[in-house]
Amino acid sequence: MKEVTIYTDGACSGNPGPGGWGAVLMFQGKQKEISGGAKNTTNNIMEITAVIEALKLLKESCKVKIYSDSAYVVNAFNEHWIEGWIAKNWQNSKKEPVKNKELWQELISLKNKHQVTFIKVKGHSTNKFNNRCDFLATSAAKAINS
Repeated sequence: MKEVTIYTDGACSGNPGPGGWGAVLMFQGKQKEISGGAKNTTNNIMEITAVIEALKLLKESCKVKIYSDSAYVVNAFNEHWIEGWIAKNWQNSKKEPVKNKELWQELISLKNKHQVTFIKVKGHSTNKFNNRCDFLATSAAKAINS
């Protein structure tokens, strides 16, 4: 099974406001960068979108390590929030509807095609790939806003 490493990040100027997402995919020494944005969005939507868009590029089932500085995305899987939301018919611990349900469902569907591990990285630190994703995301947000 092919092994792919993905770094992702989302950014928003205002929350909500113009936002962007970025991802760096690495496979066998090759690197691909992708990014995009939306006019009126939230940081969390951009964080989830970055992972979705990166996984959409994989043409076959892979072993994937996803590095993100988003506790929201990483904890949803690693702390099993997703299972709880599904068991409670997409309600959170406060018995409110889970935000971004459709994005989560799309991400779950894409994730289930692969062996995915989510790894939390410190944002705005010394990780060059996380910093590159931040640059891609903030650049996309600025482009949307101009």
